[in-house]
Amino acid sequence: MPKKVIGRIDKADFPLLGLFDIDIKIDTGAYTSSIHCHKVKVEEGMLKCKFYDKGHPLYNGKEITFKNYALTKVKSSNGMVQERYKVKTTMLLFNKKYKINLTLSTRNDMKYPILIGRRFLNNKFIVDVHLKNLSFDIKDQTITQ
Repeated sequence: MPKKVIGRIDKADFPLLGLFDIDIKIDTGAYTSSIHCHKVKVEEGMLKCKFYDKGHPLYNGKEITFKNYALTKVKSSNGMVQERYKVKTTMLLFNKKYKINLTLSTRNDMKYPILIGRRFLNNKFIVDVHLKNLSFDIKDQTITQ
């Protein structure tokens, strides 16, 4: 299967999370993909966090609950290892649904709430850093929402 070209930034849908047109940054320096949230906690066997995105006021403070989750170790660019929760969900890009693992990260100053790493990109996409919003520009509005 030929690889699809993706730009350095885009917008994606996460239908299982009820999140649509969310800004994503393609980060070839990161191995894992992550979603930036805060107030991560486990209550009654469920993982809960609050989603925050400056560009989407309707999602500011939206609580997301995960029934299935795991702990994983993530090494940052400065070499520090951090233990994070990891969840599985689906992401819609180029009008196609993909399974994706996301680690939960609390970073309030992030411009892009979701980083897409190499593990997801591998064997599916080629990154052209001169381009942006390739998937969003061809989005089929009848597939989502």
